[in-house]
Amino acid sequence: MANEKKKDWAIDGETDPDRCPIKQVDLTVPKTDDPTLQVYTFRMWLLGITTCVLLSFVNQFFWYRTEPLNVGSISAQIAVVPLGHLMARLVTKRVFWKGTRFEFTLNPGPFNVKEHVMITMLANAGAGSVYATHILSAVKLYYKKSLGFIPAFLVMMTTQLLGYGWAGIFRKHLVEPGEMWWPINLVQVSLYRALHEKEKRPKVNQLGSGLKGMGIGAVGFDWSTISSYLGSPLASPWFASANVAGGFLLVMYLMVPMGYWFNLYDAKNFPLYSSNLFQHDGSKYNTTAIINSNFNLDKAAYTRSGPLYLSTMFALTYGLGFATLSATLAHVLLFHGRDIWKQTKDAFKTNKKQDIHSRLMKVYKQVPMWWFLVILVVNIAVILFTCAYYESSLQLPWWGVLFACAIAVIYTLPIGIITATTNQQPGLNIITEYIIGYAYPGRPVANMCFKVYGYISMTQALTFLQDFKLGHYMKIPPRAMFCVQLVGTVISVIVYTLTAWWLMGSIENLCDTSLLSPTSPWTCPMDHVFYDASVIWGLVGPQRIFGNLGIYPGVNWFFLGGAIAPLLVWLATKLFPKQKWISLIHMPVLLGATSMMPPASAVNYTSWLLVAFIFGFVVFRYRPDWWQRYNYVLSGGLDAGTAFMTVLIFFSLQSREIGVDWWGNNLDGCPLVKCPTAKGIVVDGCPVY
Repeated sequence: MANEKKKDWAIDGETDPDRCPIKQVDLTVPKTDDPTLQVYTFRMWLLGITTCVLLSFVNQFFWYRTEPLNVGSISAQIAVVPLGHLMARLVTKRVFWKGTRFEFTLNPGPFNVKEHVMITMLANAGAGSVYATHILSAVKLYYKKSLGFIPAFLVMMTTQLLGYGWAGIFRKHLVEPGEMWWPINLVQVSLYRALHEKEKRPKVNQLGSGLKGMGIGAVGFDWSTISSYLGSPLASPWFASANVAGGFLLVMYLMVPMGYWFNLYDAKNFPLYSSNLFQHDGSKYNTTAIINSNFNLDKAAYTRSGPLYLSTMFALTYGLGFATLSATLAHVLLFHGRDIWKQTKDAFKTNKKQDIHSRLMKVYKQVPMWWFLVILVVNIAVILFTCAYYESSLQLPWWGVLFACAIAVIYTLPIGIITATTNQQPGLNIITEYIIGYAYPGRPVANMCFKVYGYISMTQALTFLQDFKLGHYMKIPPRAMFCVQLVGTVISVIVYTLTAWWLMGSIENLCDTSLLSPTSPWTCPMDHVFYDASVIWGLVGPQRIFGNLGIYPGVNWFFLGGAIAPLLVWLATKLFPKQKWISLIHMPVLLGATSMMPPASAVNYTSWLLVAFIFGFVVFRYRPDWWQRYNYVLSGGLDAGTAFMTVLIFFSLQSREIGVDWWGNNLDGCPLVKCPTAKGIVVDGCPVY
């Protein structure tokens, strides 16, 4: 076992050779390894597969609910510890086929940290949603069209596996460099250390246990409100949180109010904040009236119905999405272009300089590139076959598949750099919808399929790379990481698909708010936003909304603004080199801060920012020892406690229709905020001005 060197940050001006380039990593990640610890054990597979199945089922089950719950892998990370130790005590230590090449035992000794990491990686496959279930929901529940189980399953499986190809291509850039530190992984590392290291610690790991308006003064005190959309604020470095704050303030307290009160695009005909689609008179748009028998746009019916309108916030969300995409490329080119080129050249060198963690990982066999490439090629072949054979259902032509893959390849590296350094991840959903909407208009399912192949394959690649970095920190053999990730991905897709199919067949009027009772929990807010996007970009098409035939052509200027913004910051850093704070302005994060609105609301942001400021700035600066010992452990404990309590409350109270009525349940006391304010607009339940 390597000896951990304890040195100051600098000794007589000389840098510690084992010091990590990121302070948070140096304070959190152990610089030791024990290569003798076993990872492939019976209890690892049993506990890992079990947690993967359970999390996949629970997360898909809660996905359709009014308040969707995502039970993260941290819950499993904590829950399996006593089970692992129990199995180490009770399972037989007998060695089977002793003395042969097939020798094995069900109990190789004490439950170790590397087994624990492997279990969590399997669980993590079930913790992340299968985004392609949105296609199934949109087609069957909103459009009321048929979609067979086989094509739905193939789309779900291939979208989850395609990302392995991009992960293999870019792992040299996004895993090995110490500067690519993936902040969210430090939460996991802290928990592993707290749960396995023998030294005495205070036991913090045992803790854990303005919806439609601008949210001025709104704050939530439950952890699900705080972390549900932006993740844990304790895991976000303060400079990134400050950029989120800047973007939120800019959008919610400047751009939205100005656009609304100056009645931009007849904004007062609609609510200030809504993800619904409207006609000019403020009524909801009847999308089924503009679909023909071939599941394409009925142009004559659309002309009769009139153009489609969006709320101020919804329109701005798309504009800022445009700006974020161009800002991402510009920012990475200006601020990281030289490093990317250097890392690309270093990838082919055998004597390149490595940090302490990369040096410790050299003892293990790496995953050969051809493993990733085989999965990539096979997946693309299956996708092309699926789209061709089920063309009437999926609508996506072969060139659309290849085009989506090209977009994913282009954006994986720049967005990966941003995610690995800021804990914020700009999405590709808007640009993929935009491109295919122009190239292949009037086909909503093709639009959705193109989006999941172009966007989710990149997201999956970053998820795999994040897990690889976690294994890098915890010194897990790379081939073992690859194996459990692949197994977990396949299992989770099977469970997610079967659960979604079962819920659609067993819950009457699932997602149909017009037929559900006002108190029904099955309103599907995430699927509703996805469906609306398919109408905007796929059915109606961007040309009829953001083009010369639409109401919002001016929103396209956000592309140019997003490209210019990082250039201005870059120039400012050159003109004022002594002002170090300027380089911390991160335009992709700032412009993409409100990308989750809707369905996220203002209270989610105000609460998140308050906690991020307290822990990321105040505690980190003035109580660094407390932060080092407790910050990430506290974050994991709160995540786990929220998940456990939510599941417990559902099965003990909500599933039995037992309600708990108290002042904290009154989520929004301002029902009129959902109403338009323009004169003469009549909407049920709203005053007429």
